[in-house]
Amino acid sequence: MSDQHLTDIEFSSLALDASLLAALDKLNFKRCTPIQAESIPLLLKGKDVSGQAQTGTGKTMAFLLACAQKLLSADQAVASPGKPRALILAPTRELALQIHTDASALLADVPLKLAICYGGKAYEQQKQQFEEGVDILIGTPGRLIDFFKQKLFNLKSVEVLILDEADRMFDMGFIQDVRFMLRRLSEPEKRLNMLFSATMAHKVLELAYEHMNEPQLVQIQSDTPAVERIEQTVYHPSNQEKIPLLIGLIQQLKPERSIIFANTKHATIRIWEYLQGNGLEAAIISGDIQQNKRESLLKKFHQGEYSILVATDVASRGLHIPDVTHVFNYDLPDQGEDYVHRIGRTARAGNSGTAISFACEDYAMNLMDIEHYIKTSLPTVRISNEMISTPLPPVRMKKAKPPQHAADGKKKPTSRSPQRRRSNNTNKSKP
Repeated sequence: MSDQHLTDIEFSSLALDASLLAALDKLNFKRCTPIQAESIPLLLKGKDVSGQAQTGTGKTMAFLLACAQKLLSADQAVASPGKPRALILAPTRELALQIHTDASALLADVPLKLAICYGGKAYEQQKQQFEEGVDILIGTPGRLIDFFKQKLFNLKSVEVLILDEADRMFDMGFIQDVRFMLRRLSEPEKRLNMLFSATMAHKVLELAYEHMNEPQLVQIQSDTPAVERIEQTVYHPSNQEKIPLLIGLIQQLKPERSIIFANTKHATIRIWEYLQGNGLEAAIISGDIQQNKRESLLKKFHQGEYSILVATDVASRGLHIPDVTHVFNYDLPDQGEDYVHRIGRTARAGNSGTAISFACEDYAMNLMDIEHYIKTSLPTVRISNEMISTPLPPVRMKKAKPPQHAADGKKKPTSRSPQRRRSNNTNKSKP
């Protein structure tokens, strides 16, 4: 983290438990970011906080420290089975996993037990977490509601509530699930409440004032919504030029670590296939990738085994991916807010970065809304012949195997004869 990104407020000057200060020292966290410096003192005094700051500014560490301090200083310091003491809601499994990773590092030597619940896998394993006491429960709304309705836990015991990326909850249609859970908590006055987000829309503020106890609004933002340390440019390729231009730019720029955003999972797969075919190894986060593999690929991208990540907007928020030098908007997003979140994957923690966008035939109309939102015009770069690569053929992504029959391990039989199946397969192979 760049020193320019930090304040003069040291964590050691805050009224934090000795075990938390030791953990911060072990992680080499000495000074607060602006959002931490303004929000943590309020939270340590028992004030609810609605915090807004750009991505990569330390919101997660702010709410984890305040949460842990509240639980460590409480009279009842031991959790009982089925009675979590803190609830952290996140809109996506990736963000929930990232919060859990950060919390595990911070609380490795602190006597607080974590649990995580999210859809996609490990159903029985996640249920077993509630057989013992849980201090901090992290999860996505759908899976948590599932377990709640099975009476695996009760929400009346919650002493700390944290909503992370609440505006994303609205965008993804989860807000009714969020309200379902909030209405089953104790009264706002009986708990410490936090809401952190990169944006603070009116609907988010309404949610805060409805389910929090007179929250203090803390906003850390620059004069313009876009990160100022990002060099932003836009190209205007035809649809047929997008892949050759993307590959050509990557070959010329040789970015150390980059994320390529597309609007659909079909587009991410097509990009990945062409990258593979042209010797550019990449990880991919898409709905067609199994959750175990997605987590493994994301971990390898974190660790630098892959220098390119291809993703939809699932990777534009919450994920703490260090040292991303370039962001490519292969497709322009529909909203200016999503554009800001995407390019915010670079220039994190005081660093600089580069954002390159393609205003193609399908998405060029989004450029006007994006420029209106960021209050500036994006510089246009003319496409030269030297930028356009002649790509090699793509390497096709292997499709998942069909489900096996539960009894004998064979494929589920069909009513068609072998001869009919061969005929159909022959027809399908034709262009």
